[in-house]
Amino acid sequence: MAVPVEQLSDPTVRAFVTALNAGDRSAFQAALAPGATMSDDGSDRDVADWTEREIFSSGGHMDVESEGDGGRSLVADYRNDTWGAMRTAWRFSIEDGKVSRFETGQA
Repeated sequence: MAVPVEQLSDPTVRAFVTALNAGDRSAFQAALAPGATMSDDGSDRDVADWTEREIFSSGGHMDVESEGDGGRSLVADYRNDTWGAMRTAWRFSIEDGKVSRFETGQA
């Protein structure tokens, strides 16, 4: 049973997922802290390059299955035009109402 985006517990994570699913680059950037970092399957990646490739230019979309850690940990079905659909885990570090780091990988 999917968790509707508008019901995600953490408002910062909710803004991140909402912007990702809408393909809204400016709202997505607004959800990130300056200098935000990320990793994919345990390897640090360049946030701008990764998000352009894995989200914006490939129609990325997240359907959240469950959340934990006060809404800062998600399990989601993630799909894009490059890789298709896969079950993924996401963890978020939040500072001052912005995502300072996110980590994703196969769940």
